[in-house]
Amino acid sequence: MTTNSWNETLVEQTVTYSLEMNGAFFLIENVPARVNVETGEQLFSPLTVECLQQIVLDQKNPVRFIETPVYNFAA
Repeated sequence: MTTNSWNETLVEQTVTYSLEMNGAFFLIENVPARVNVETGEQLFSPLTVECLQQIVLDQKNPVRFIETPVYNFAA
């Protein structure tokens, strides 16, 4: 078993959640999350995850649309 010698600092914030599904992108703003101050990792409660899934599945009228450029990565 490995133990960590550091403490994580998590703060309650609202974030923008992004999701790609079947070639469509979804952004959901003002999502409550616990955010790791050091890494930026976002942690969501099970209830929040259920709400996010329902928002995407219902596909009601969004509050706004944005246009996003898409690039291909070529090394």
